[in-house]
Amino acid sequence: MQFDNPTLFNLALLQALAATALLLLLMGWRRSSPAARRAHVFMGLQSLAWLLLALAGSGNERLWLSLALAAFSASLSALWWALQLWIKPRPGRSLAVLAPLLMPLIYGLQFENVGLRGAWAQYWLALQLGMLALSLLLPSRPDQGHHALSKAAPNSVPGADNRRWRSVLLAAVLPLLLICLLRGSIGAFGSAPSSLLSPATINTTLALAALWGLNLVVLGVILAWRGETESELARLAQSDGLTGLSDGRAFAARSVDMISAARRHQEPLALMLLEIDNFKAIEAEHGQAGAERALVLFSSCIQTQMRLGDLAGRVGNENFALLMDRCEPQGPQAMDQRMRLALNARAQAELGYKLDYSAGWAKLRHGDRNIEDLMRRAETALYEAKRAGHGRLQAEPGLEC
Repeated sequence: MQFDNPTLFNLALLQALAATALLLLLMGWRRSSPAARRAHVFMGLQSLAWLLLALAGSGNERLWLSLALAAFSASLSALWWALQLWIKPRPGRSLAVLAPLLMPLIYGLQFENVGLRGAWAQYWLALQLGMLALSLLLPSRPDQGHHALSKAAPNSVPGADNRRWRSVLLAAVLPLLLICLLRGSIGAFGSAPSSLLSPATINTTLALAALWGLNLVVLGVILAWRGETESELARLAQSDGLTGLSDGRAFAARSVDMISAARRHQEPLALMLLEIDNFKAIEAEHGQAGAERALVLFSSCIQTQMRLGDLAGRVGNENFALLMDRCEPQGPQAMDQRMRLALNARAQAELGYKLDYSAGWAKLRHGDRNIEDLMRRAETALYEAKRAGHGRLQAEPGLEC
């Protein structure tokens, strides 16, 4: 079968433009996530790169080809940055920044040396494609091994299965990676690579791989965005709408895993209940909006002072719960001190008045069946803290605070 390479590359330009418009129409820009916006940038730079490549035939080939390669390289960096948000941070930050600057610069300066500039550009693109492939192949979460459940940020909702879209993107990247390595090797060790528009087999293969890759990248990006959207909806469904913490039902559900893990590994676990003091007076004096600002500030202080692996939730109007994983005997007191210092530092400046709270805590015991048993003893301790004058932490009966 015979292919016309100029037509194939023009089709790539049209496909990139159509894909850019499709992603913007489907996902939007203002309300899309940072990862989705980086995917938009990737596709937009792809469109620009193919347009600049088409202009190279009209004269000043050095300029247009150098700019086209800069756009191609920048698009791969944008896709790499999207993966950092969709999966997790990967190695390669310096490469993502330097490649769009360094590669086209040397390419333009060494333009007369066809073999060198061809090998230089193709190997750089192959390196970026290799970093993308590595990001897609590495596990999406570190192997947490022992005590994984309690270490896995209980306040987050696990994301949707990302194996499908990662496989799709990998199928788009690998053929281009192999072709770039082959074209770079031709320039470095063989004859100088022919012009992209010439009827050479390697150029036809590159054009077909580009068309294949653009199709799969669009599909992969849409699947990734859909998974991200589903995960966010699941998180919102289990979160308190005002503070962003787990609501009472989600807190109870997630506490099951933490309690089970603590018992399995024979590790201590404690529950703190925190209640904002004089909250009805705050509502009466500052109104509903002022009371909500106080709740948001209080929950923010909890989130900043709690440890990684702990679970926080809003379990009542002005009541909050904190389940403390692997909690040493002085853990609740240390958390209480950090919390009060944070409130003293922020409340007056942000609310215009002092905000205080009472707290009670209970330790997981051998006979506890579920979180409700812990909650009852912590509530008793909280009641004692309030009866003793508010603004203090009280341990459950039988424990010293």
